[in-house]
Amino acid sequence: MAIVKTNPDKDIVKEIRGKLKETDGYCPCRISRTEDTKCMCKEFREMIDNGEIGMCHCGLYIIEENNWILY
Repeated sequence: MAIVKTNPDKDIVKEIRGKLKETDGYCPCRISRTEDTKCMCKEFREMIDNGEIGMCHCGLYIIEENNWILY
């Protein structure tokens, strides 16, 4: 099972969140402003739905493998 986290690099998170405020919540890395590019963008939501591991387009969010063992 995967988990979604913010990027551990605080400087990147601060910069991207600032850009998101400027773009009214749309991905600052995309030219078009549609519901598909609203943060969390459609591309990243599909990654979550498909169980993929990786990073969103702008680098704000990361999907990591959850290696916790529950007893």
